[in-house]
Amino acid sequence: QVRLVESGGGLVQAGGSLRLSCTASGRTFSIYAMGWFRQAPGKEREFVAAISGSGSSTSYVDFVKGRFTITRSNAKNTVYLQMNSLKPEDSAVYYCAAGRGGEVSAGFVSWGPGTQVTVSS
Repeated sequence: QVRLVESGGGLVQAGGSLRLSCTASGRTFSIYAMGWFRQAPGKEREFVAAISGSGSSTSYVDFVKGRFTITRSNAKNTVYLQMNSLKPEDSAVYYCAAGRGGEVSAGFVSWGPGTQVTVSS
């Protein structure tokens, strides 16, 4: 069973940057896609970004395109989310997700405990 641990959240001013990290254990990391989701208070969890197992393919939700970048290091069993030009509406708990297969289209099967991101105006 895969275990995911996120880190890197915190408080930042609007326009600032944060880099989230998620380290996975329990299965062969490079085989599976990884993703990031977020959930703001009173809202449903929503997809943010994902990357294929090989790292050759990425996917983003429209409202983060050009601001967020997802990358991975298969040598370190870690996926990253670089977040730039942050806005107050980006405030949420961010969750790392482990894919069901190597491609993003296969969906996600488990999530980490989350890390809080708060963007002040």
